[in-house]
Order: sequence, then structure tokens, then C-alpha cells
Amino acid sequence: MSAYQPIFDIAAICAAHGIQQAVVCPGSRCAPLTLAFTSHPAIQSRTFSDERSAAFVALGIAQQTQTPTVLVCTSGSAAYNFAPAVAEAFYQQIPLLIFTADRPAEWIDQWDGQTIRQENIYGAHVKHAYSLPTATNHSDSIWHIQRLVNEAILLSTTFPAGPVHINVPLREPLYPAAGEAITFSKNLKVTTLEKTNPTLTIESLAGIRNKLSQYAKIMVVAGQQEKHTALLQGVSRFCKQHGAALLGDVISNFHPAEETVRLADVFLAHANENLKAALQPELLITFGKSVISKNLKQFLRSYAPVEHWHIQPGGYVPDPFQSLTKTIACHPLDFFNQLTIEHSERQDSKNQHYFAQWQAVEQATREGYKNYFATTGFHELDAVQTILKNLPAHINLHAANSMSVRYLNLVGLTAQQKDIQVYANRGTSGIDGCTSTAVGHSLSSNTPQVLLTGDLAFFYDRNAFWHNYKMPNLRVVVLNNQGGVIFNLIDGPGAVPQKDEFFVTHQALSARHLAQEFNHTYLTAGSKEELTEALREFFIFDGSTKILEIKSTQQQALIAFNDFKQVIKKSYAT
Repeated sequence: MSAYQPIFDIAAICAAHGIQQAVVCPGSRCAPLTLAFTSHPAIQSRTFSDERSAAFVALGIAQQTQTPTVLVCTSGSAAYNFAPAVAEAFYQQIPLLIFTADRPAEWIDQWDGQTIRQENIYGAHVKHAYSLPTATNHSDSIWHIQRLVNEAILLSTTFPAGPVHINVPLREPLYPAAGEAITFSKNLKVTTLEKTNPTLTIESLAGIRNKLSQYAKIMVVAGQQEKHTALLQGVSRFCKQHGAALLGDVISNFHPAEETVRLADVFLAHANENLKAALQPELLITFGKSVISKNLKQFLRSYAPVEHWHIQPGGYVPDPFQSLTKTIACHPLDFFNQLTIEHSERQDSKNQHYFAQWQAVEQATREGYKNYFATTGFHELDAVQTILKNLPAHINLHAANSMSVRYLNLVGLTAQQKDIQVYANRGTSGIDGCTSTAVGHSLSSNTPQVLLTGDLAFFYDRNAFWHNYKMPNLRVVVLNNQGGVIFNLIDGPGAVPQKDEFFVTHQALSARHLAQEFNHTYLTAGSKEELTEALREFFIFDGSTKILEIKSTQQQALIAFNDFKQVIKKSYAT
């Protein structure tokens, strides 16, 4: 038996748990792991040379497939390059199984090449970090390795899901002897977990119903989450029966619900104190993860509810609105279904006024939108509105961080676009792997993937395209204004003399050259007419990756954004 048979068998254990995807980065120290995963017939392995990009690709694959993805690298600084994606996976609760090859312990800190202190390298941003034994030739070591791998896999998918790190010290020789085949053992130890959902007891349900009846102004806020049709329907029924205002950023994927207040971030930025006081909730109910809207956060911190309940099955619960009073440990779908009276059309009239207030301001803001886009010229925000209006059905829509996701949230999706699911790396909100994450989705699904990104995020993650795999379902929209326009729009950096060089960071690159380099179809638009024409070809899925570059200037974006704010201010009574 090969000395590395227990390492080879790691792939077989992963396959037994239903893991089908691995991202493997080139290197020599990781050879036994690489050979294991690339040799197993049930696992599809891909290789990416840039570890930072590779890790975000793995994150996208895991997010798309809803199962853990294996991530493998060699020893040394390669492991550190996984860190941004590991942190994003931790806060987005995405299951990654990270294997980092390492030198044996006695060679750490001995000036040996590609050797650093790898144990616990990701700190508090993994659910747990394991280290496998270096010796693999004893039955206890084999049992130990198999036990830890099983435990790591199960932990990665236990709520809240997330990344788990396994450090693997490996001795030379790292490659099989001539003629030695890679095989997998039979009767491997495979541990399973019977998952159950916590539910409300009869007593707790009665107490929650009693509390609920005491409040006339109920607000429900949906945080970032995957699209869940049954949950959408359950929350909608609850809100209709209780007259609750339902708020959801675009990343909540609650746009299919007609009653969702989508534009709160816009009108809360301009509402006066009287309006905000009228909109203040008595009871706030939240579920999901983060929200994009800074204005909503500030509103709820300043106009705090009497009570704030957060619903999730387990794990730690943040308090972003500084008002948390109760954590309810169950699945949100169960909560809303149990708090909805079956076969009843009853609506509490005392609550309907609060619901109507939110809807009135939302509708007034929508009228302002219509007026603005009907008369405005060509600029980034107008281009985003045109693109969103022309999106095909049944796609995944990805938004890069900074202005791209904010533009998407400003314009939003309609209830009629119910077959579109939105993704964004809002766990840490960095620009570093936005394209690579979309690439991961593209490689693991035939669903069309559309990415809306800015020029800095696009060029920062250019190695997302540096691989040998076809992505015929990927469409990338690049909003290129030659820098980070967001720093012209937010308070603070716009007033300092160092703004242009050190915050906005002007750049002169064009996406055209990258498209040519990687043999992707390139389209460009600098006017309404050009954009309309380009979109006709852009959304034809003919076997090629396509990049559409929207050219504008920062001055155009700044003027348009300020004009937009003025129109919204006038759209409802202040």
C-alpha cells in the first residue's frame, strides 16, 4: 500500500458525502492531494494558477451547487492567498473544504522553501481548523485522518454553513513510484449527520402570538439570502395578515413579492424627521444576513423599535440595528407559517395604516424614478436601468462591490423578474473576487450568468479569466469611468486634496484588451443608441463569453447621481 493511501482516500470520503467539485492550484507539495482529487471519477477537478482567484471560483461553485467545494493548494504563501475568499465564505455561510499542503512540523521556521506557520492560518474566519498527522502508516493514524475529514465535511454544512480548514503536512517523496496507480480503499469510514430543524413549542408559539398582537406597526426586513419561493410566499402571507411592512434590498431576493418595499434606501436618505417618526416600527422582525442600505441601518438605529426579533436556526446573531431583544431559533419559513392563521383572509385593520404609509412613500418614489429616467441623458445609472429592464429571464445576476451593487439596489428588479436570482459578495463587501465568484457559478451551471461590475473591481480580478475552461453562459458588463467614482459620492474623501490620486485612483485601461487577450467577444457603448444595439448581441448566447464595456466619465456619474437625488426629494411630500 502506498504511504499516501490515507491521503488518496480523502477524495473517496469526500465523494461518499456527495462532494463533486474540486478546485486545485498548481504546486508540488500538494501532489498527493492533487492526484487524489483529479483521479477520483466522481469528482470534477479544475485548476487555476492564481490562488486568490481560485478560492473565489470555489466559493462561486459552492454557492451555485449548494454543496461543499474542495479547495487545494501547495504550502507557503499560497495558503494566504485563499484568505479573502475564506472570509467571504465565512460571512456568507458558504461551505468550503480547504486543504493546504504543508511541510512536516520539524521543518517549520527552519528557512526551508515555501514554509510558513500554516496551522490556524485563517484564524477566526473558519468554523474550525484541523491538522492531519504526518505519519500515515499506522492504523490509528488512518482512523484519525478519516475521522477528522468526516467531521470537517459535516461541520462545513451544519448551520451556519461555512469554510473548514484542513492542514496536511506531507513528506517527500510526494509522487507515486513508476508504475504505481492511484487507487481508493474500500470500506472507508463515512460518518453521517441526521439534521433536524428546531421548531417553536406550543408554549413559545402562544407567547409570540400574544406579543405580536400588541403591536400595530410591524416591520419585516429580509437580509441577504438565496431565493426561496416557499419562504417568499410564507412571508407575504404573514405580512398581509398582520399589516406588516416588508423591506428587502435587492440581495434579499425578495423582489418577486409585490408588497416588498425595494426603495427604502433611496427615500430614507431624504425623508424629514416627521416622516421617519411616522415610519418608525414598534416591532422589527429580521431574517437572512446583511443589508446593503446604510440609510436603513441609520434609520432603525435612530428610530429604534420597542422589540427586535431575529429568526435563524442557530449560530451567533449580530445586532446591526442596535435593538435586538429576542433570537428565535427556528427556520424563518416555519416561523412565518406558524404565525399565519390558516385559511384566513383576516387583516388587522389597526395595522393596515402602517403598511399603507410605507407603500405610499414607495409608490411616490417610483413615480420619481419614472420621471427621472424618462428625461435623463446617457450615464452609468441610466445604462444600468436599461440593462436591468432588458435582462433575459431565468438568469443569475451578480453585482460587484462599490457602485455596481449600489446602482443595482437603486434601480432594483421588478416582481415580474421573479426568475432572476441576485448574488453579491456582501459578506466582507470587497472588490477582490467578484468576477471569480461569477466564474465559479458559470463553470458549475448552464444557467446564464450576468455580472455587473465597475472598472476597478474588473481589472483587480482579471485573473478570473486566466484558465483553460469555456464559459459560454457568462456575460460581463463593465461600468468604466476610469476610477472609483464612489469616492466622489460619499462624504469624506470627496473633500480632501488627495482624493483623485489616493481614493478615486484614476486608471486608463480598457476592457477591450483583456477581451482580446482571452479571446472573448467585446462590445462597447457610450450612448443610449449604442447600448440598445449592443444589448441585442450581448444577450444572444452563442457559445462565447461576452464583455460589454459602458464608457462614461466620473463627472457624468456625479452629475447624474446628484440630479437623481433632487428628483427623488421632490417625488413625495417632505
